[in-house]
Amino acid sequence: MTGENDYGIKQDAEHKYWYNMKTGQVEQGFLSPAPDRVGPFDTRVEAEHALEKLRENSAKWAEEDAEEGR
Repeated sequence: MTGENDYGIKQDAEHKYWYNMKTGQVEQGFLSPAPDRVGPFDTRVEAEHALEKLRENSAKWAEEDAEEGR
């Protein structure tokens, strides 16, 4: 599957990596149900560090919300 989805995100499921939150494993392509995975990531290494990236993003967004008084 290659192309863009309805949101303009480029899709190339055969070459993207996903982190499976249920198993803790990295997968290439759409192997598991969407609610179980996060991504996509361009490399396996990026997907292996998905939890770290999620924590960083959450902290950054919480800080931005605090600054904006939300």
